[in-house]
Amino acid sequence: MENKIPYQKISHRCFYFSKSVILFIKTSNYNKIFSSLYVQLLRSATSIGANIVEGAAGSSKKDWRNFNLIALKSANETKYWLHLLKESISDETDKLNELIKEVNEISKIIASIILKANTNKS
Repeated sequence: MENKIPYQKISHRCFYFSKSVILFIKTSNYNKIFSSLYVQLLRSATSIGANIVEGAAGSSKKDWRNFNLIALKSANETKYWLHLLKESISDETDKLNELIKEVNEISKIIASIILKANTNKS
């Protein structure tokens, strides 16, 4: 049961992060040249939580681990798009910094969960 508590917290945190990214994109006024960056950001950001949830429903520990690794990769990809947008769009810096801070924390939590699971495996 104890293992479910960190999962529940990270899945909720990922959900609210995804929602923040969606609302950020919805309210952003951006030039057409940036539209593909926003699409990539939306896909990677929403993929984090989706993979966490799917991993929890997996049929094996290997499934769980693989989905969590994909979630971590999606978090790292999300960082890339956020940093690229931050360097390209000067008027959104504060909100982008908030999103970058949150995805950094989320990726550290996911990495920690994976490492702890690997440690407990031995």
